[in-house]
Amino acid sequence: MVSGNLLNRRKRSLRADELVNKSTLQLLDFDDGSPPELAWRRKLSSHANRLKEFNVTFREAIKMMKLGLRLWSYIREEASYGRKAPIDPFTRESNKPSASQGVPLGGMGSGSISRGFRGEFKHWQITPGSSETSPVMANQFSIFVTREGGNKKYSSVLAPGQLDGLKKPSDDGISSWDWKLKGDRSTYHALFPRAWTVYDGEPDPELKVSCRQISPFIPHNYQESSLPTSVFVYTLVNTGKERAKVSLLMTWAVNSIGGLSHHSGAGKMEFLEFFYITSKTAGNNPPVTFAIAACENQNVNVTALPVFGLSGESSVTAREMWGTMVQDGSFDRDNFDAGASMPSSPGDTVCAAVSASTWVEPYGRCTIVFALAWSSPKVKFKKGSTYYSVLDLAILTGDIQNFMEPHQEYKHWEEEIDKWQTPILHDERLPEWYKITLFNELYFLVAGGTVWIDSECSVVDGGNKLNSSSEDSDLPLHDTTCSSTAPLIGFTPHEIDDKENVGKFLYLEGIEYFMWCTYDVHFYASFALLDLFPKIELSIQRDFARAVLREDKARVRFLADGTWGIRKVIGAVAHDLGAHDPWHELNAYNIHDTSRWKDLNPKFVLQIYRDFAATGDMSFGKDVWPAVCTAMEYMEQFDHDGDDMIENDGFPDQTYDAWTVQGVSAYCGCLWLAALQAAAALARSLGHDDYAERCMTRFKKAKSVFEARLWNGSYFNYDSGTSYSSRSIQADQLAGQWYTASSGLAPLFDEDRIKCTLQKIFDYNVMRVKGGRMGAVNGMHPNGKVDETCMQSREIWTGVTYSLAATMLLHGMERQAFTTAEGIYVAGWSEEGYGYWFQTPEAWTVDGHYRSLVYMRPLAIWAMQWALSPPRAILQAPKVNTMDRAHISPGAFQFLQDRVRKITPKNSCFGSSSLDS
Repeated sequence: MVSGNLLNRRKRSLRADELVNKSTLQLLDFDDGSPPELAWRRKLSSHANRLKEFNVTFREAIKMMKLGLRLWSYIREEASYGRKAPIDPFTRESNKPSASQGVPLGGMGSGSISRGFRGEFKHWQITPGSSETSPVMANQFSIFVTREGGNKKYSSVLAPGQLDGLKKPSDDGISSWDWKLKGDRSTYHALFPRAWTVYDGEPDPELKVSCRQISPFIPHNYQESSLPTSVFVYTLVNTGKERAKVSLLMTWAVNSIGGLSHHSGAGKMEFLEFFYITSKTAGNNPPVTFAIAACENQNVNVTALPVFGLSGESSVTAREMWGTMVQDGSFDRDNFDAGASMPSSPGDTVCAAVSASTWVEPYGRCTIVFALAWSSPKVKFKKGSTYYSVLDLAILTGDIQNFMEPHQEYKHWEEEIDKWQTPILHDERLPEWYKITLFNELYFLVAGGTVWIDSECSVVDGGNKLNSSSEDSDLPLHDTTCSSTAPLIGFTPHEIDDKENVGKFLYLEGIEYFMWCTYDVHFYASFALLDLFPKIELSIQRDFARAVLREDKARVRFLADGTWGIRKVIGAVAHDLGAHDPWHELNAYNIHDTSRWKDLNPKFVLQIYRDFAATGDMSFGKDVWPAVCTAMEYMEQFDHDGDDMIENDGFPDQTYDAWTVQGVSAYCGCLWLAALQAAAALARSLGHDDYAERCMTRFKKAKSVFEARLWNGSYFNYDSGTSYSSRSIQADQLAGQWYTASSGLAPLFDEDRIKCTLQKIFDYNVMRVKGGRMGAVNGMHPNGKVDETCMQSREIWTGVTYSLAATMLLHGMERQAFTTAEGIYVAGWSEEGYGYWFQTPEAWTVDGHYRSLVYMRPLAIWAMQWALSPPRAILQAPKVNTMDRAHISPGAFQFLQDRVRKITPKNSCFGSSSLDS
């Protein structure tokens, strides 16, 4: 636990009143219009610098040349089938990434839209696996102000005019609008899942405006947290002596989807008390319907324009639409009866507009509410089935009107969000930067390509029914056909079903690494789900437990060495749940044969026990127990010398898939020790005492081997080999101990050895890299030089740094923990850093070049919160010393073998492996 005043010495974050006038904050402080005291902040005029991408060294390029050629060939082959390869380092976005991201919109699993801190809607992920980062510039909020008497008029798009994508103002498109906002008096404040933009006298010097963006991300609320919607609450304060007529305008383009359809799609619009806009998608994917609306009441008048275009060919141009708003501040009320528009043609860009107008008295205040929602109920994968998204039934049946319930619900959302966040924000023991970053790193659960389907309502047809439908068909809002979910390959439904009743959940390893629920990375990220949405976490674990017991004999070429093998081996934990046919075709990753990886199976056992211990769910424990036994037995083949300690095989056979390991390794060996202890604890809880005794005996022997081979007096060597990096100090060497402590189990090693190791990592991997202001480098030689054996040894991994800090917290090293994690904040989130906010990458180098933006692993910051406030079940769990019960009866040795044979299919990969070695 964190001590009282130690952490207050850390550098604090910028407060709201350092960027916004105090009087403005006080004026906006009604209806929650004023931003919170703690938030991530930027001025809208801040320069969004281009991000610097990672490059391999010449030596690394030579070493990986054959892999690169095979990967390039594979990417071309997949492209010929219209599919995206899971890893593609050769294709670059036309819109280069920049430091411009902000809080994404919507809940989890129904597609996401990000919104940059300067106001642009961008980074579209509506179709699974498709990500388009460029903004749709026609999607904007704008403001029009007329002072009583007509002597003063102001109009501007509420985004700075230096945004990319604008042409000369002489055309009839959006360049003809008034882009007058400089942004130097406007600020953005982010505390996920909300964001505030304060316009302090821009464009009208006597008008204070706050736009509050709210999305329904509510821990433990599985229904509302799945809604693809956001609300924008505008708070207006008139500080002038004249009445002001204020009109706010929301414009939305029909082709706001991203990818190819962003440029070439078609669609139509219709007004039914709000606009809904149906957009066609590329690749014959299901259409997407957007809904935009403003709330009308006795003080606010809402009007709309069904269609305007971005060129002179349209009946109403963007220039003409803008002129009407400047002149009148509203549209014709007769537009409400216009009906559906004619479908637009591919390549055309037409838009809809909704205006909300009100009079604000001198020194008066007013609130205007807009809402955005989208619906693509059918989730289609390239090679596999089509499913229904887990949404309100009203959305599936076409009652789009219920989309707009956020007008009434957003205050409830905010109450629940405040209830969740306030205890942490008010915890004076914690640094301010930590509180802010803790919540904002959760952006990935929305923007990380999440998919959330109804496991009982799916279209299991391999996509054929939808593929045969006409491209001109409308969104099938009233189609509610249901059937059971298709099984995994070689799988018949059995006891491990969706007992959590929350559907099936997927999230990407990263937007550049297209694989669902990558398990070696989920090991780090899963603390966020377990803490906030535990039923989703258990559902994912059940999916992997099923996969342990199954196989897929399809032949796959592994690109690292060019050898061939089968896609999924019985007993091996899957690397991922697939890419283009998730749950059915596992292991989209094909760089290495992950059935030979040494970390996946121990990570599975460790996560299973942690989740079991934290939730106390006995049904879950019983259901996954056969998979745990099988996963543990599978590891027997990697004990090459019969000493109960597994060995690595001289290639990168773990999550560091470019960093070779030989013999006993600190990373995998420590995970194996922890897995033996966790398996014993789970067995004991389920009444399998013989199994527990067996694991404890093996643990004792393996631990002595591990320490004898690797302990050098101050830390554990990287591995027991003879290479130059074998004595490297690996930042992640105590990953097994991290999980052991997080699960309430007894330490793997003596406490003095654990602390000595952590201090060594802190002194070398953290503090010797830019004075501790970048995080922990993965590998450091004992001479104080970064290990440059490979690209990954010289990288700083953001999620590993957070997990290292969590381990330090668990062992009472608060100062070192927060200094370590603060390096990620300084380099990634602070104004002096590299600009990785809301797109935290997997890694960066010591000179700030990133690899793989928008990555899963940084969610490991929630492991720090877990260490600070562990669940009651973990705190109250009895600490059992595995050494106290090492002696067992001879009959116990046969238990595991007999048990696994009962649940393992014939002709398994185990052969004649013995458990008695």
